[in-house]
Order: sequence, then structure tokens, then C-alpha cells
Amino acid sequence: MNMAMQMMESHQKDMPVAGMDMAMMQDCIEACSACEQACTMCSSTMMGDGMSMCMNMCMNTADMCNTMMRMMMRPAGMHRESMMAMLQATMTMCMACADECMSHKDMHADCAMCAEACRQCAMACQKMMDSMSGAMPKA
Repeated sequence: MNMAMQMMESHQKDMPVAGMDMAMMQDCIEACSACEQACTMCSSTMMGDGMSMCMNMCMNTADMCNTMMRMMMRPAGMHRESMMAMLQATMTMCMACADECMSHKDMHADCAMCAEACRQCAMACQKMMDSMSGAMPKA
């Protein structure tokens, strides 16, 4: 168990949403981090004509994943509706970036890897949303 997970578990009783799956949240945090890193690296290799859309999508997705990750690392301040909206927005951005990167996979190996990281992040966000849908707000 890593330090962030230990810290989150120690504060689980203070969370405004009861029944959160902390291990799933940790998986989502790790997927967001991996996606942020892949998108940052991919965007730095996008040079040449016709690559500005891909570069910008990667940079925006990296920023979105970083923000999502940081929100999850503040579980005591969690607002369920905001988290659900942010998870949905992150999934949407990740899938759009994955599609864009896949259109360049034959030219850039980084794009194929980035697309996979984006898909993994979107799946982790979906699992987190599903988990939150089953969790109930504290009375």
C-alpha cells in the first residue's frame, strides 16, 4: 500500500460520501497519473504539419487528468455531484484524445501508447462513477 492510500484510508471516516471504495479510488488516481504522464510525453513529440490538434488534445487531457487526480486526493472535501461531473468530463476528454492519437498511431508510436493510457483512464473513471453511484451521502 502506498503512502497516499494510507493517508486516504486514515481519513475515510470523514468523507462526505459513505461507502466509497478507497482501493478503486486509488486505481483511478493511478490511471489519471499514468494518462497525464503519457499525454505530456506524447504532446512533446508532436511536431510537424497537422499535429497541432493532437498536441493540444494531449496537453488538455494531461491537465484534466491532473485536476481529477488532485480532486480525488482531497476526499474530505468531496462533493458528489461535482465529482461525478468531473469524472464524466475526464472520461469524455480521455476518449476524445484516444481517438485523436489513434489517427496518428502509424506515424508515432507514442500516440498508440497515449491512446491506451487514455482508454485505461476513461475505464477507471467509469468504474469510479459506478462505485459512487452505489455509495450514499452521509446523513
